[in-house]
Amino acid sequence: MTAPSLDLVANTAQLEPARVVGRLAPSPTGLLHLGHARTFLCAWWSARSQGGRVLLRLEDLDGPRAAVRFSDAAQHDLEWLGLDWDGAPSVQSEHLARFAEAVDSLLAAGKAYACVCTRGDLRTAQNAPHAGDNEPRYPGTCRGRFASLAEAERASGRAPGVRLVVPRGPVRIDDTLAGPQSFDVAAEVGDFLIARRGGAPAYQLAVVVDDAEEGVTEVVRGADLLPSAARQWHVQTALGLPHPSYGHVALVTDEHGERLAKHADALSLAELRARGADPRAIVRWAAASFGLPSEELVTARELVPHLRLSALEDGPVRADRSLIARLTATPSR
Repeated sequence: MTAPSLDLVANTAQLEPARVVGRLAPSPTGLLHLGHARTFLCAWWSARSQGGRVLLRLEDLDGPRAAVRFSDAAQHDLEWLGLDWDGAPSVQSEHLARFAEAVDSLLAAGKAYACVCTRGDLRTAQNAPHAGDNEPRYPGTCRGRFASLAEAERASGRAPGVRLVVPRGPVRIDDTLAGPQSFDVAAEVGDFLIARRGGAPAYQLAVVVDDAEEGVTEVVRGADLLPSAARQWHVQTALGLPHPSYGHVALVTDEHGERLAKHADALSLAELRARGADPRAIVRWAAASFGLPSEELVTARELVPHLRLSALEDGPVRADRSLIARLTATPSR
């Protein structure tokens, strides 16, 4: 284990305090669809309307599902929508050293610990899972059990993961779009993984470290990630990093009320483009869904002066076959 590093804090402190830095962070595990378009437009509008910078980060840590072809497709789709970004795209898998350094610093400070529990162990320990939970609450089986990762592996014969020590009590997130939120991570989730078995960084750690390193001050993303804001708040606190502002955009659902998936090809931006859709029609649809209707086709940039995140009307949005017909009715010129 190495000593805690101040590099992340130092890099963040060098930023201009008043400068907004937003980010677009697609995960290259499939084609972007209309829901992604709406969220990324909102994130881009928010930062640009404040005179801020926009960064592009390709979050490609999702194992074999991440593919270069989807990274290329995502950049093409965003450019087609009229979005731009400052500087070269950042690729998350190129930052493994910084993630390992952060994990080491938390272990050295006693804010994280080795865990050899399997999913089967957790299911057995979970007596009464909460309705709708995607994961069982971790009961703290390995907290204080091992002095190091090496000891954990010797004692168990398993490669250990690393869990964050989560303090008790609720975390309040003042979400710009979803409103005030409160999450008790210790009660609902328990100590969560920040590194998987074998050392691969978990999402909750990776995005926090990258956001801090890249100076991100504003995170606008899908509402499915709202519970993650509280977990990331704990990681930020443990690492001594600032907390960005959050805005979580309502998800777009299909005609059956189910959230759009990346395999929904009919609603993918690539398919809409192939069918001759005008990107301005998608921009107009997205703007109207936030309470900014327009009779004219507009570019993303033309709407920048009219956007303020706190003034947007956000709520559930449905995309069905009739929407596809409307979006493709006016061919791109």
